[in-house]
Amino acid sequence: MWDTFWLIFKRDLLLAVRSRSEIFTTVFFFVLVISLFPLAITPDLKILKMIAAGVFWVAALLASMLALERLFNIDFNDGTLAQMLLSPSNTIMIILAKTGAHWLISALPLILITPILGLQYDLDNQTIIILIWSLLLGTPALSLIGAIGAALTLGLRGGGILISLLILPLCIPVLIFGAGAVEAQTSGLGSEGHLYMLSAVTLFALVLSPIATYFSLKISLEQ
Repeated sequence: MWDTFWLIFKRDLLLAVRSRSEIFTTVFFFVLVISLFPLAITPDLKILKMIAAGVFWVAALLASMLALERLFNIDFNDGTLAQMLLSPSNTIMIILAKTGAHWLISALPLILITPILGLQYDLDNQTIIILIWSLLLGTPALSLIGAIGAALTLGLRGGGILISLLILPLCIPVLIFGAGAVEAQTSGLGSEGHLYMLSAVTLFALVLSPIATYFSLKISLEQ
């Protein structure tokens, strides 16, 4: 089963590296959104510091959603996905591999450039560290939840819009605890409680999301 996981994981990463557009699109979108907020709202560093957590988390959510429509579409169009689902014992590992590759492509680059972008909002080193930790703990949940929406809208026209409508309500707890961790650190209340809750949400998604995605894929393929 782990051989299957690594095979699909490396395959999806290789496809993403070859096209590169998926990686550059998410990074460019993330940088653009974060950089435009100070220009659109105010240059006041006190206000920017207060809204920084929400801006970073909303930008990360929207950026990760850009690549969700392609999560299963390529394999669906060439018939590979139907063959994958013929082996129930490995299907969960395949879903986890594809979701993990999606996170590595769409979320990890954003986390790596967060310290640089955080300087625009006058965030101190400790706050930036908490922001990075919150993104590391929470963005996997966004990919796992997004996989359910991508599976349900497989093969439908306007799937990207439908994915947004389906998964945005489910992502609210992640946004609340992710942004709350940074705000708690900024106000001196301590971020541990928010980070623990964020970890719990991600673990909950890790257990349930692959199962829900599997049944969603079956429903989409049977239509």
